Amino acid sequence: MAENKNSFLLYCDLIHTVKKLSDKKAGELFKHILQYVNDQNPETKDQIIDLCFEPIKQSLKRDLKKYENIREKKREAGKKGAKKRWQNMADANTCQQDMANIAVSVSVSDSDIYKSFAHLSISVKEYKKLCDDFGQANTDGILDQIENYKANKKYKSLYLTAKNWLKKIPKENEDKLLAQAKKLGYVK
Repeated sequence: MAENKNSFLLYCDLIHTVKKLSDKKAGELFKHILQYVNDQNPETKDQIIDLCFEPIKQSLKRDLKKYENIREKKREAGKKGAKKRWQNMADANTCQQDMANIAVSVSVSDSDIYKSFAHLSISVKEYKKLCDDFGQANTDGILDQIENYKANKKYKSLYLTAKNWLKKIPKENEDKLLAQAKKLGYVK
């Protein structure tokens, strides 16, 4: 039997042979088959068992060759697929420049940077825009939260991250308007 192979195939037409054997001989034949597939090299002096086992042995050998051929083909196909996948990844890495990087790349001098930590930074212009839209207190608070956030390594742009985080909290002006609307009785 093949190494690491846990099963084997017995064909249904074997019943015609086994039916002609006594229960004792059928049991011996079955034990003989199990010993063979477990590489125990069984030997028998009983000619009936030997005669019945020989065609089974030949079919097991044919099936094992077929199994090994299929296994080899799948192994080669797997290698081929992995090689193609890795080749595609290598081709992508050798490109001149990704389209995403072209669209995002901006040259900013150190004097234009408002805040920088780890791999993220925000320019003075972007910071002022966030302050105008969301208020300085909210913007400073969110920038501190992003800096302290453990998973901030996945972010590419501090400005876009801060903007998305700030969208989740209400604006200062909206809070004032809501309070005024409640005071006037427009909102409960």
